[in-house]
Amino acid sequence: MTDATARLVASFAGMLTLLEGERLTDWITEAMTSSPTGISTFALGLNSDYSAVHSGLTTHWKSSPVEGAVNRIKVFNWQVSGRAGLPFPRKRFPLA
Repeated sequence: MTDATARLVASFAGMLTLLEGERLTDWITEAMTSSPTGISTFALGLNSDYSAVHSGLTTHWKSSPVEGAVNRIKVFNWQVSGRAGLPFPRKRFPLA
């Protein structure tokens, strides 16, 4: 990994962690002009849905509680329907 790629990845990780969506336009521009194909393709994908990505990087709203509830319901339905099988409890509740 080149220094430019490492710097861009670290910068994007900082934007995700600190919710700094105002830096997104500059990051996409830099990534599309000065990085290897993988990062520039990723930046192109971000640019194609810019409004959603920008909202995700600036909004403090989280859907974690809802996703946790949905996951619990799905696991319960999976167990009740019998599709979980025998290996499921071993993976779900490992022995100490």
